Amino acid sequence: MSIHPVIAQVTARIEQRSRELRADYTARMQAQKRSTPARRRLSCSNLAHVMAASGDDKPALGFGGYPNIGIVTAYNDMLSAHQPYESYPPKIRDWARACKATAQVAGGVPAMCDGVTQGQPGMELSLFSRDVIALATAVAFSHDAFDAGLMLGVCDKIVPGLFMGAAAFGHLPIVFVPAGPMPSGVANAEKAKVRQRYADGLASREELLAVEAGSYHAPGTCTFYGTANSNQLLMEMMGLHIPGSAFVPPSTGLREVLTEYAVQTAAAHSALGEAYLPFHEVIDARSLVNGVVGLMATGGSTNLMIHILAMARAVGYVMTLDDLSEISAATPLLARIYPNGAADVNQFHAAGGMAFVIRELLSAGLLHADARSVIGQPISAYAQEPVLSHGHLHWQDPPAQSGDDSILRPAANPFSAQGGLCKLVGNLGQAVIKISALDESKWTVTAPARVFDSQTAMARAHKAGELTGDLVAVVRYQGARANGMPELHQLMPLLANLQDKGHKVALVTDGRLSGASGKVPAAIHLSPSADDGGLIAKIRDGDMIRIDAVTGELQLLVDSDELDKRPAVACTESGHQHGLGREYFQLFRDHVSSTGTGASILFGEKP
Repeated sequence: MSIHPVIAQVTARIEQRSRELRADYTARMQAQKRSTPARRRLSCSNLAHVMAASGDDKPALGFGGYPNIGIVTAYNDMLSAHQPYESYPPKIRDWARACKATAQVAGGVPAMCDGVTQGQPGMELSLFSRDVIALATAVAFSHDAFDAGLMLGVCDKIVPGLFMGAAAFGHLPIVFVPAGPMPSGVANAEKAKVRQRYADGLASREELLAVEAGSYHAPGTCTFYGTANSNQLLMEMMGLHIPGSAFVPPSTGLREVLTEYAVQTAAAHSALGEAYLPFHEVIDARSLVNGVVGLMATGGSTNLMIHILAMARAVGYVMTLDDLSEISAATPLLARIYPNGAADVNQFHAAGGMAFVIRELLSAGLLHADARSVIGQPISAYAQEPVLSHGHLHWQDPPAQSGDDSILRPAANPFSAQGGLCKLVGNLGQAVIKISALDESKWTVTAPARVFDSQTAMARAHKAGELTGDLVAVVRYQGARANGMPELHQLMPLLANLQDKGHKVALVTDGRLSGASGKVPAAIHLSPSADDGGLIAKIRDGDMIRIDAVTGELQLLVDSDELDKRPAVACTESGHQHGLGREYFQLFRDHVSSTGTGASILFGEKP
């Protein structure tokens, strides 16, 4: 089927505006290609260090022509999603030997858990950790002893950071290796109810901990469709996983053979063989657009709306919020996974999962079917699902019909004609709103502002009973330059309680929300931010604000002459510069770019 005209137009526009940047990136990657093992460029002393602890692999590393696979791992055993990676390196080394390759852990990258830091000071380092991970990946591969790479990471900032770091080594074949979701536990909707009751003082801390522990209870990703699982979908839509591997559970036979296949793929596509397929040839504008289509079709995390812009820049493309918004408007919503519905990712996977979604999007002309993948086949090959039969891995067509049309639907009968995101524009600037989790009656809100300079201040007002009636909560000075742009997860139960009591409620912020948020209309990532001269710094309590996701408007309903006279209000909160390592990140706060360019320190945009 021919490509949808909007998808074609957006892709062409990205390619046109990025022509020089992409050409420069491609030329730099091509210049690094080597037809002999990378380690042969090292001196004997250098190479001796590479070999020193390699045991039986010494002969192959020292004198053989085998490819050496560098593993960059985000393993730690505090993150449930990353705990399975503990056993991966020795297995990868065995699988590499079996296909006449070697493998070494090139380095580890930090992997903070947003679930632990939500509402805590440490969350102020979360967004910055993405660029730290990119830098740490560059350090790992800077040993220049590798012919291919395997990226072991799952969660929120980790996959985008690994992608950005890998992009600097785009002359190597790079395969991303997921670990899979934990088994389903307490239903996400039930957890949300207890959180709301606790926020209103109606549930005890013991009750809250019991339901949280029943939800997050085993190795694997959290089962809601937040940023971690959005990452996994994105990597598959972009052809960077082995097909169908995103949501296969940990510690299963199928997960094992998919990881083994990833090792074989990385080894087979190094420059030492005849099937050279580097990262920079896999990822192009078609891949990036396919990834965005997948996110919009499933109601993915709003965090990816920041990350995808930075990821694109890392491989030589300039994407904008307008691109994302136009793609969303042309993409039907095919899935309802919590917080966009009641199901979790395991139920989504069982209903047809990734292969079903990709097949349906291809059939509607919404994907570039010829975009490349790490397996050397076009992305259309990902419209099949992996099966393990008698110890052998093969792929088969997904079910013709959804296993549950309350979770997953065909493109001909979507939940909505448009995707999960809507751009808002008005005198306050531009923002993003996630509409896939909202009832259409909540798409438009006009109400008086209640202004806060932190989520803690708003929580205090709620506890004091000061939040009543219709309101638009304005939480400002939450941008990356102000305090690292933490997720404002604490706000959702408070606002949801007010909304459930029948009030018109919304949020406007220059900060972020959790990838799992969505019940309350929220204009987030507002730019310009309060610390960058944004009009949000002039809002006063009682000012009327209109959010309209139908027309795409975000308006402060105050006369322009009055606004011209008003001074901006300085931030009343402090303490973001010190404690828990925050003192080491002043350089990041001073130099981070805007959310519209990916909120990064890596690519030279002036803040």
